[in-house]
This record gives sequence, structure tokens and C-alpha cells, in this order.
Amino acid sequence: MLNVNYTKICKIIAATITVAVTTFGAQAEKLGWPEKEELKFGFIKLTDMAPLAVAYENGYFEDEGLYVTLEAQANWKVLLDRVIDGQLDGAHMLAGQPLGATIGYGTEAHIITAFSMDLNGNGITVSNDIWKQMKEHIPHENGKPVHPIKADALKPVVDKYIDNGKPFKMGMVFPVSTHNYELRYWLAAGGIHPGYYAPHKGDTSGQIDAKALLSVTPPPQMPSTMEAGTIYGYCVGEPWNQQAVFKGIGVPVITDYEIWKNNPEKVFGVNKEWADKNPNTHIRVVKAMIRAAQWLDENNNANRPAAVKMLSKSQYVGADEDVIANSMTGTFEYEKGDVREVPDFNVFFRYNATYPYYSDAIWYLTQMRRWGQISEKKSDQWYMDTAKKVYRPDIYRLAAESLIAEGKVNKKDFPDFSTETGFKPEQTEFIDNIPYDGTQPNAYLEKFEIGLKGNTKL
Repeated sequence: MLNVNYTKICKIIAATITVAVTTFGAQAEKLGWPEKEELKFGFIKLTDMAPLAVAYENGYFEDEGLYVTLEAQANWKVLLDRVIDGQLDGAHMLAGQPLGATIGYGTEAHIITAFSMDLNGNGITVSNDIWKQMKEHIPHENGKPVHPIKADALKPVVDKYIDNGKPFKMGMVFPVSTHNYELRYWLAAGGIHPGYYAPHKGDTSGQIDAKALLSVTPPPQMPSTMEAGTIYGYCVGEPWNQQAVFKGIGVPVITDYEIWKNNPEKVFGVNKEWADKNPNTHIRVVKAMIRAAQWLDENNNANRPAAVKMLSKSQYVGADEDVIANSMTGTFEYEKGDVREVPDFNVFFRYNATYPYYSDAIWYLTQMRRWGQISEKKSDQWYMDTAKKVYRPDIYRLAAESLIAEGKVNKKDFPDFSTETGFKPEQTEFIDNIPYDGTQPNAYLEKFEIGLKGNTKL
């Protein structure tokens, strides 16, 4: 009897392996075998690297015949440099990095993205002392501050520092980071000038004419840098806003969801040379990450507790589960004990979060122009051409259609690829109520009181 059972088991295993190999073989022949199977991807220890961790842990990369190593990087510059020189095959990137590199701001290289990793996920935190000074300028209801909190409440505090001859310092993670542009956007909407860049003059400080001086601090160092008094506040992704709450050293005053509802955050970036050499591999990577993003959001975020446990591992984010869960599971804690429902604080798949929209790319380019990283006026056509050079919805479409054909995702969960233009309808949900139309970047820039526009050059 034992021999019979053993034989049956062997036959079942053999049949299973045959089916798996045959299925992958059929898929590979249709899409094309991966040109490169062993890959190394970089990331920074933030919760929005989650699609990479999930694609690895849930076996989605292996389903595509890819054998991936994930490696945390020291900072965003090191990460970008290693993608450029080929030490990394791709990476979790700031949305502005592929754009900045491609137009030659900082390190010049043609980087592309075919996958948007998430929406929202950032916050602005201030020290306890600054929060105490801000509170008297914030309306309250039922003993709690009324949200969203605008930078209008910070302006008298900043003015007082300036009157006393003391610079008001804040941190952000990188010159072309979403965090830099979101912090600048929020400050400017409250009448606080965040400063200009002038790369044509060799000035990359971003502090020309600034009322608030912004400088780079790596994400994990934000809380300790603020605690030391080097900066008075910062804009960063999770879990480093919630870490300040847990340590009792600061208060998150606003999330980026409240600055620009459902704003694009990170992307997955690769060197264009690598993409040209490994087209099938690239499509398969995007396929695996689409599945991971879907898993993170499906069934009303039912998998988030499992994702939190995954991300708390030292090789990924390495923060306490409680800290990560505070934002990943649909709540956000502002002042200690002031926990509010924010179900869309982290979005990975719904609202077409993974689709690389040209209009998202153009928004970042407008902010680069607004703050002087792009020194001179550019035509609307230039913005369009640059977006198309960097953002690659054509590659995304191939990955999505392959998954739809395999029955792993539903067609209804994606844009209608036959009519999709890559431009979202005019967006209106910004903290300053200024609408954004990605097809008219120069007209958009004209709407801001603070910022470069038209032919203005420093």
C-alpha cells in the first residue's frame, strides 16, 4: 500500500511540474522568454516599496521566470547611480528621479518608468515646539484641530523666527522628490516662500529668496534630526511621520492626500538601455508588480495586516509593526491620540494607481520649472515630449493585457487601452483649489502667485 501511495504521489508531483512548466512555456512563447532571469532591484526603506516585497514574497516574480534579489540602498542618489551604472536592474524611485535624470538635472541618464508604485503616502511633520506655536492659529472643533491644516497657521511662526534673525529650517528627502514639491506647494499656498534653484548659476541649494530653508535629510534620519533641533519639521513617507508620534517628538500636521488628493508617489525606474536590451524581462517585471499592487488593495485592503508583517522585516522597512500599521491599515495619527480614518492614505492599485500617466509626469515638470530646477521657459510641446520619453504606458499595456489574457486580473480594473490618452481629466482637489490640466502646463504655472512662470529667469 505504501508503495502504491508513493507511486501515486510521484505521479501527481510529476504531473503538477509538467503542467507548471507547460503553462509557463506557453506564456513565455506568447510574450517572449525573459532575456535576463537573475535580477537585482533596489529600494529605500519606506512602506511604499511594498509592491516589490509582495511580488517577491508571494512568488509573482518567479511566476514570470524571474529570480529577484531585493536590496535596500543607503539613499536616493546612491540608488539612482547604481541603476545608471548597471549594478541594479531597476529600483523603487522618486517620481521625479527618471524625469530629472532624463532632462539632465543632477546626474544625466535616460531613465524610464512603465509602472507607478502608489498614490499618496507622505506627510508633513513639525516638532512639538512648532506645533504648540501653530495651534493658536488653527480653528478647533470638539477640542480637536480642524483638518486640513494649511501653512497659513505656520506663517506667523516662520515670520517670528525671521524677525528674531533665526532661519526656519525644514527637511525633505531629495531635490527631485515628491516630498520636496509637496512641501513647497503647501508652504507657498500659505504664503511662505520655499526658495528657488538656479542651476544655470551653479546654485542648487534651492534657498534663493526663501523664507523657509529646505534641505535634504534621508528618510530614516528625519525623526532624530528633528529631535536634535537641526530641523523644525519635514516632509517624508511612512513610517517616519508616525515614528515621530510614537517617539513623542513631533506632530504630523497634514498628509499629501490633503495637499493633492490621490497624487502619484513612487515609480519603478529602469535605465532605457537596460529596457531596450531586455524588453520581455521588463514586461514580466511589470506583470509581477501589477499583481502585487492588486493583492495589496484587494477585498478592501484585507491583505494589509499581512503586508505590515512582511514590511516590518529588517530586510524591508524594519520598523515596528504598530508604526507601519498606523498608516497602512487605513488610519493616521496626527497629534498623539488624534487617530483619524484615512482609508486612502496608501493606495497601490485602485484608481488606476499603477498606470504611468503623462499628466503625472508633466505635473512634476511644472514644479521643476516653478522652483527653478528648469531655468527657462519651455513650450507645452516640450513638456509633452519629455513625459512621453520617460513614462511608458505602452509597456504597461503589454503587461496588463498579458495578465488579462491569463485570467489573473480583470479588464475592468484597468483603463480602456483603446481610448486612453495618458491624461487625467482636469484635477481640482488641491489644498489651494488651483485646478491642474496636464495638457496646458504653462497656463497652469501662470496661476501661482509664488513661483517662476513665463519668460522669468533668475
